[in-house]
Amino acid sequence: MDNSHANITLDSLVEGRVWGACYDLIARIEPTSYDALIHNLSNERLLRKQHEIFDIFNRCKGDWEETLHVVLFRFLGGSHNRAAMERLAGIVSSRVIMRENSSRQNLEALLLGAAGLLDIYNDDDYVGRLKQEFDHMAAKHNLMPMSYDQWQFSGMYHNNHPTLRIAQIAACLHENRISMASITSCSTRRDIHNLFASSASSYWIEQVLTVDDANSVSPRIGQFKSDILGINLVVPIILAYSNYTESKELMQRAQTLLRSIPAEDNRYTRCWQGKLAPFKSAVESQAFIQLSTVYCQTHRCGECPLAKILTTPL
Repeated sequence: MDNSHANITLDSLVEGRVWGACYDLIARIEPTSYDALIHNLSNERLLRKQHEIFDIFNRCKGDWEETLHVVLFRFLGGSHNRAAMERLAGIVSSRVIMRENSSRQNLEALLLGAAGLLDIYNDDDYVGRLKQEFDHMAAKHNLMPMSYDQWQFSGMYHNNHPTLRIAQIAACLHENRISMASITSCSTRRDIHNLFASSASSYWIEQVLTVDDANSVSPRIGQFKSDILGINLVVPIILAYSNYTESKELMQRAQTLLRSIPAEDNRYTRCWQGKLAPFKSAVESQAFIQLSTVYCQTHRCGECPLAKILTTPL
């Protein structure tokens, strides 16, 4: 990189008279300015995620385990079922999960029943047992289940099917893999993958999710999804908790973790990646997602840190 970028003005960027200039000129920014840009943008994004976590923390009345519970369900819902998953987490609290954690079948009955999803499957012996068990737990914990029509099933990959995701959560929670203790002790990418390594019951793969390409459906949360959860759940939770406890060690651990996760490849990063060397880690991809979604999409050129670098006279 060098700093021989064209002498353009902020007005010309804002007015769109040099559309695409940012994409074309970013590779010419000198290295120290580029590194500072990445650092500031990635920190902006992490700070926003921490604010969202603290909002949930306050709604959960200062309970970190419940906060983690809500954030976990929220991000496993993906773009299609995020709101529905968060509603489910509100119906079935982390405390109820801990009380009914004696078997994976118990948690499947609890979570799929509360989600209203048992109603869409035929009453064979297994589903019948789950429904009976859920009726017992619903009365015991005063649970009001959701309706199945609150979930979306079309337009998504089979691995994101809500029934499968909930069965995977049940498996992980039954094995006590996911807790504040396990989250904050993560120090490597492998640690993150191990959090989500439990397999859903084969019933949901072999019977419920029977599709032409059933072999592509994984009983486990895959490495790609685990990396996304690392970026959006594990790292932000550790950072938020490090600020809450004033732990510099946890803060450093979170930053190291983010550097260990590969960069994301999506529509926000590709337009920049074509002009630059391959991103080293999720730190860079998160920076460019922040740039694209917060500044470019909303035409906030006047506040954009990249625009300021590009329009600074040499």
